[in-house]
Amino acid sequence: MADSNYQGNVYSRNDEVMVKRPNWGAIWAGMFTFVAIWSVFGMLGVAIFGSPASPSAPAGVNVGMSIWAVILTIIAMFVAGRITGQLIGPTNSRVMHGIVMFGLSVTAIAVLMVAGGNALGTRLIELTHNHYLLGFFADFGWATFVALFLGWLAAIGGALSAGRELSHSGFQQHQVSHA
Repeated sequence: MADSNYQGNVYSRNDEVMVKRPNWGAIWAGMFTFVAIWSVFGMLGVAIFGSPASPSAPAGVNVGMSIWAVILTIIAMFVAGRITGQLIGPTNSRVMHGIVMFGLSVTAIAVLMVAGGNALGTRLIELTHNHYLLGFFADFGWATFVALFLGWLAAIGGALSAGRELSHSGFQQHQVSHA
């Protein structure tokens, strides 16, 4: 039978540490990492692919932005998941931390986009009647779905890869004893 001990928020069983509550510091660090990477390189994508955008621009602009958004989200989520996974230390709850970091990151980006939309005010309502922009937003909706789905998987993969690195680096997990 496995030897189990409990102390505060940490369970341990045969040198395996299991955290009962999430490490919010690691989750917030991962979220800020994602927002920083996604914002900086997202603006680079807008500069590269958005400059020729006009109603007479070729359809490749939408495709280029969509591909950029998917690749950028995957990379940013992987790095953020890896940061989260490294900061939580030895634990078996990396997937949970990666998923929570993903949810917080998506919420942060949604809040930033809504705030940006509110800053545009009534001009945004006028722009929604433009057929070019309606097509762009429809295409961007599909790209966003693909980016978020693959980003979700990348966040989990990043968090899990940090765990493999910690276990191979000689980092010792210590059993928590009941005092």
